[in-house]
Amino acid sequence: MAKNIILDLCGGTGSWSQSYRDNGYDVRNITLPEHDVRTFQPPKNVYGILAAPPCNQFSFAKSTGKPRDLKKGMEIVFACLKIIAECQYQIRTPYAKVTSLKFWALENPDGLMKRFLGRPTYKFDPWEFGHNYQKKTYLWGWFNDPQKLIKDKNKAMSKEDLKRCKTNSRILPGYIRNLPSTGDKRAITPKKFAKAFYEANK
Repeated sequence: MAKNIILDLCGGTGSWSQSYRDNGYDVRNITLPEHDVRTFQPPKNVYGILAAPPCNQFSFAKSTGKPRDLKKGMEIVFACLKIIAECQYQIRTPYAKVTSLKFWALENPDGLMKRFLGRPTYKFDPWEFGHNYQKKTYLWGWFNDPQKLIKDKNKAMSKEDLKRCKTNSRILPGYIRNLPSTGDKRAITPKKFAKAFYEANK
Protein backbone atom coordinates (compact mmCIF):
# COMPACT_ATOMS: atom_id res chain seq x y z
CA MET A 1 0.00 0.00 0.00
CA ALA A 2 1.38 3.39 -1.02
CA LYS A 3 2.27 5.79 1.75
CA ASN A 4 0.45 9.12 2.04
CA ILE A 5 2.55 11.92 0.54
CA ILE A 6 3.25 15.06 2.57
CA LEU A 7 4.92 18.03 0.86
CA ASP A 8 6.97 20.20 3.20
CA LEU A 9 7.43 23.38 1.14
CA CYS A 10 10.39 25.57 2.17
CA GLY A 11 10.73 22.99 4.95
CA GLY A 12 14.29 23.81 6.03
CA THR A 13 15.27 21.36 8.78
CA GLY A 14 12.00 19.49 8.36
CA SER A 15 10.90 20.10 11.94
CA TRP A 16 7.23 20.72 11.04
CA SER A 17 6.94 17.48 9.06
CA GLN A 18 9.01 15.32 11.43
CA SER A 19 6.00 13.71 13.14
CA TYR A 20 4.66 12.65 9.74
CA ARG A 21 8.04 11.16 8.84
CA ASP A 22 8.23 9.37 12.20
CA ASN A 23 4.82 7.83 11.59
CA GLY A 24 5.55 6.39 8.16
CA TYR A 25 4.32 9.09 5.79
CA ASP A 26 6.17 9.77 2.55
CA VAL A 27 7.51 13.24 3.44
CA ARG A 28 9.16 15.26 0.69
CA ASN A 29 11.03 18.34 1.87
CA ILE A 30 10.98 20.84 -0.99
CA THR A 31 13.62 23.30 0.10
CA LEU A 32 16.75 24.94 -1.26
CA PRO A 33 19.37 24.13 -2.40
CA GLU A 34 18.12 20.74 -3.61
CA HIS A 35 14.60 21.81 -4.55
CA ASP A 36 13.06 25.17 -5.49
CA VAL A 37 9.32 25.67 -4.95
CA ARG A 38 9.30 28.04 -7.94
CA THR A 39 10.09 25.19 -10.35
CA PHE A 40 8.79 22.15 -8.45
CA GLN A 41 6.09 20.03 -10.07
CA PRO A 42 4.00 18.21 -7.44
CA PRO A 43 3.27 14.50 -7.81
CA LYS A 44 -0.26 13.11 -7.98
CA ASN A 45 -2.26 12.10 -4.93
CA VAL A 46 -0.64 14.40 -2.39
CA TYR A 47 -2.25 13.91 1.03
CA GLY A 48 -1.21 17.11 2.81
CA ILE A 49 0.94 20.20 2.38
CA LEU A 50 2.90 22.22 4.91
CA ALA A 51 4.37 25.51 3.68
CA ALA A 52 6.69 27.86 5.53
CA PRO A 53 7.95 30.48 3.05
CA PRO A 54 10.77 32.72 4.33
CA CYS A 55 9.54 35.57 6.51
CA ASN A 56 12.54 37.89 6.16
CA GLN A 57 10.70 40.35 3.90
CA PHE A 58 7.51 40.36 5.97
CA SER A 59 8.66 40.15 9.58
CA PHE A 60 8.14 43.09 11.92
CA ALA A 61 11.55 42.22 13.37
CA LYS A 62 13.24 43.43 10.16
CA SER A 63 14.80 46.79 10.99
CA THR A 64 18.31 46.63 9.51
CA GLY A 65 20.04 45.53 6.33
CA LYS A 66 18.49 45.86 2.89
CA PRO A 67 15.04 47.48 2.57
CA ARG A 68 12.02 45.21 2.35
CA ASP A 69 11.34 43.64 -1.04
CA LEU A 70 7.75 42.46 -0.69
CA LYS A 71 7.51 41.49 -4.34
CA LYS A 72 10.48 39.15 -3.93
CA GLY A 73 8.98 37.69 -0.76
CA MET A 74 5.60 37.08 -2.38
CA GLU A 75 7.23 35.30 -5.32
CA ILE A 76 7.94 32.36 -2.97
CA VAL A 77 4.50 32.59 -1.34
CA PHE A 78 2.78 32.52 -4.73
CA ALA A 79 4.92 29.51 -5.75
CA CYS A 80 3.74 27.65 -2.64
CA LEU A 81 0.11 28.58 -3.32
CA LYS A 82 0.47 27.43 -6.93
CA ILE A 83 1.66 24.00 -5.78
CA ILE A 84 -1.25 23.82 -3.34
CA ALA A 85 -3.66 24.75 -6.14
CA GLU A 86 -2.18 22.16 -8.52
CA CYS A 87 -2.85 19.49 -5.90
CA GLN A 88 -6.37 20.81 -5.28
CA TYR A 89 -7.25 20.52 -8.97
CA GLN A 90 -7.01 16.72 -8.73
CA ILE A 91 -10.61 15.97 -7.75
CA ARG A 92 -11.59 12.30 -7.47
CA THR A 93 -14.75 12.52 -9.61
CA PRO A 94 -15.96 15.06 -12.21
CA TYR A 95 -18.50 16.62 -9.83
CA ALA A 96 -16.78 16.04 -6.49
CA LYS A 97 -17.52 18.54 -3.72
CA VAL A 98 -14.14 18.03 -2.06
CA THR A 99 -10.61 17.89 -3.40
CA SER A 100 -8.21 15.01 -2.87
CA LEU A 101 -5.92 17.15 -0.69
CA LYS A 102 -6.69 16.33 2.94
CA PHE A 103 -5.18 19.51 4.38
CA TRP A 104 -2.83 22.40 3.68
CA ALA A 105 -1.31 25.08 5.89
CA LEU A 106 0.93 28.06 5.21
CA GLU A 107 2.86 29.48 8.18
CA ASN A 108 4.51 32.82 8.88
CA PRO A 109 5.15 34.93 11.96
CA ASP A 110 3.10 38.03 12.65
CA GLY A 111 4.06 40.54 9.98
CA LEU A 112 3.03 42.03 6.66
CA MET A 113 1.98 38.79 5.01
CA LYS A 114 -1.53 39.18 6.43
CA ARG A 115 -1.85 42.30 4.26
CA PHE A 116 -1.63 39.98 1.25
CA LEU A 117 -3.39 36.82 2.47
CA GLY A 118 -5.93 38.35 4.80
CA ARG A 119 -6.83 37.30 8.31
CA PRO A 120 -5.10 34.07 9.35
CA THR A 121 -7.06 30.89 9.99
CA TYR A 122 -5.15 30.14 13.20
CA LYS A 123 -2.81 31.99 15.57
CA PHE A 124 -0.44 30.62 18.19
CA ASP A 125 2.58 31.34 20.36
CA PRO A 126 5.12 28.57 21.13
CA TRP A 127 4.47 28.92 24.88
CA GLU A 128 0.87 27.78 24.28
CA PHE A 129 2.32 24.36 23.44
CA GLY A 130 4.72 24.22 26.37
CA HIS A 131 7.79 25.98 24.98
CA ASN A 132 9.56 28.62 27.05
CA TYR A 133 9.57 31.40 24.47
CA GLN A 134 7.16 33.53 22.47
CA LYS A 135 6.84 34.17 18.75
CA LYS A 136 3.38 35.12 17.52
CA THR A 137 2.76 32.91 14.50
CA TYR A 138 -0.05 32.72 11.95
CA LEU A 139 -1.40 29.91 9.78
CA TRP A 140 -3.53 30.20 6.67
CA GLY A 141 -5.16 27.23 4.98
CA TRP A 142 -7.53 24.30 5.32
CA PHE A 143 -6.78 22.12 8.33
CA ASN A 144 -8.01 21.01 11.75
CA ASP A 145 -6.87 23.35 14.53
CA PRO A 146 -4.12 21.93 16.75
CA GLN A 147 -5.23 21.82 20.37
CA LYS A 148 -3.36 24.31 22.52
CA LEU A 149 -2.07 22.97 25.80
CA ILE A 150 -1.62 26.11 27.90
CA LYS A 151 -3.73 29.27 28.16
CA ASP A 152 -1.72 31.13 30.80
CA LYS A 153 1.71 32.37 29.75
CA ASN A 154 2.76 32.52 33.41
CA LYS A 155 2.28 28.75 33.65
CA ALA A 156 4.26 28.06 30.49
CA MET A 157 7.24 30.29 31.18
CA SER A 158 9.29 30.89 34.30
CA LYS A 159 9.60 34.36 35.78
CA GLU A 160 13.13 34.48 34.38
CA ASP A 161 11.88 33.55 30.89
CA LEU A 162 9.13 36.18 31.07
CA LYS A 163 11.61 38.83 32.16
CA ARG A 164 13.98 37.99 29.33
CA CYS A 165 11.17 38.04 26.75
CA LYS A 166 10.15 41.53 27.85
CA THR A 167 13.61 42.80 26.97
CA ASN A 168 14.46 40.36 24.19
CA SER A 169 11.72 38.63 22.18
CA ARG A 170 14.34 36.42 20.53
CA ILE A 171 14.97 34.17 23.53
CA LEU A 172 15.01 30.60 22.23
CA PRO A 173 14.99 27.07 23.65
CA GLY A 174 18.25 25.18 23.91
CA TYR A 175 17.55 22.64 21.16
CA ILE A 176 17.80 25.31 18.46
CA ARG A 177 20.49 27.61 19.87
CA ASN A 178 23.34 25.98 17.96
CA LEU A 179 22.19 27.09 14.50
CA PRO A 180 24.31 29.67 12.65
CA SER A 181 22.00 32.68 12.87
CA THR A 182 19.11 34.02 14.91
CA GLY A 183 16.95 34.06 11.77
CA ASP A 184 17.64 30.37 11.11
CA LYS A 185 16.89 29.53 14.73
CA ARG A 186 13.60 31.37 14.90
CA ALA A 187 12.46 29.88 11.58
CA ILE A 188 12.33 26.38 13.10
CA THR A 189 8.81 25.16 13.84
CA PRO A 190 8.38 24.47 17.58
CA LYS A 191 8.49 20.70 18.18
CA LYS A 192 5.45 20.51 20.44
CA PHE A 193 3.32 22.57 18.06
CA ALA A 194 4.44 20.36 15.14
CA LYS A 195 3.38 17.26 17.06
CA ALA A 196 0.01 18.81 17.99
CA PHE A 197 -0.56 19.77 14.34
CA TYR A 198 0.13 16.19 13.29
CA GLU A 199 -2.27 14.81 15.89
CA ALA A 200 -5.03 17.06 14.53
CA ASN A 201 -4.24 16.36 10.86
CA LYS A 202 -3.24 12.72 10.40
